[in-house]
Amino acid sequence: MLTCKISPCTIVGASFAGLACAMRLAEAGIEVEIIERKSEPGEKLHTTGILVRDVTDRIAWLGELPEGLTRRIEGVRLYAPSLRSVDLSAPNYYFLATDTPQVLRWMAQRCERLGAKIHYGATFGGAEPCGDGFTLPQFGHCSFLVGADGPLSQIARSLGLGQNREFIFGIEHEYEGLAIDGADRLHCFIDRRLAPGYIGWVVAGVGIVQVGLARRLRGTASEAKAAMSAFLEKIAPLFDVRDTTPIHIRAGLIPCGGLVSPLARPRALLVGDAAGMVSPLTAGGIHTALEHGHAAGQAIADFLHGTAPDPSEKFIASYPHFRMKRTLRWLYDHFQNDLAFDLLIGTPPVRAAARIVFFQRKRRTFS
Repeated sequence: MLTCKISPCTIVGASFAGLACAMRLAEAGIEVEIIERKSEPGEKLHTTGILVRDVTDRIAWLGELPEGLTRRIEGVRLYAPSLRSVDLSAPNYYFLATDTPQVLRWMAQRCERLGAKIHYGATFGGAEPCGDGFTLPQFGHCSFLVGADGPLSQIARSLGLGQNREFIFGIEHEYEGLAIDGADRLHCFIDRRLAPGYIGWVVAGVGIVQVGLARRLRGTASEAKAAMSAFLEKIAPLFDVRDTTPIHIRAGLIPCGGLVSPLARPRALLVGDAAGMVSPLTAGGIHTALEHGHAAGQAIADFLHGTAPDPSEKFIASYPHFRMKRTLRWLYDHFQNDLAFDLLIGTPPVRAAARIVFFQRKRRTFS
């Protein structure tokens, strides 16, 4: 039986959000335990691993990432269903493709160097309120509990918090040893038949080429996989990988319904995918997971140090509500039209909408 000493804070899930939260807590001198069911942090990932430029500006420790774990992408090439395309960019703006497993391993190692303890291969078995915190079977007592355990959060279920109800299903192939044209672009494909409610994509990542498709989950996962095969056929004139065997295939659910409710209860809160903290339009969640995981760690540290109220009271008001993107998501779901997109791609209205979707505004820096 695993045993842990009494922990001021326990985090379930060594995700981007969970590790960012743990890192800030450890930096603030708070003892933190992480319960992670995987055997190591880079195992069985379900993300493309694209970072937006703003998050690297706001979170200083990302500047410490070892050379070779990221690759700069200068802009987006957006394709209409007919494969007509337009290039989009913004001044001084870029994306970073990442070696995602290695980035997560680096984050976990940094957490451990700061004093956090990670229990790999461990299962969350529920939590019971107990005095000034919670009791976790096999793990003892903690004063604060954080759910960073993904879109189907067991923490949310155990504590009676909100759960994600709307999902996109994503599938991605990784190919080694390929070179593609437009390697400095994130290639995004619109097609209502193959990717209803979302997009397909091709990106030259770090040492690999990633080809993926995501769509509203209205049918079965097998239907989504069949759509992926059709997508590979469609893009073959541009990126022909049909005769290449992927080195990895990843697939999974992406929450797209916005923030869950409730997000928190006294001495407990959700972060990252567990909180539904994913853009309802782009399904991007890494930058918000990092930013708000970091901020949650600071808020919890302040509370445990006795200098601020329980973050379950006011801090959660700082979570992003994606109002503009939720509006665009509704419009996209109800009025996505391949013919119209073929005709309008490259026009000022489409360019303006695409910039809202793909490019972010610069905000303050977190140290």
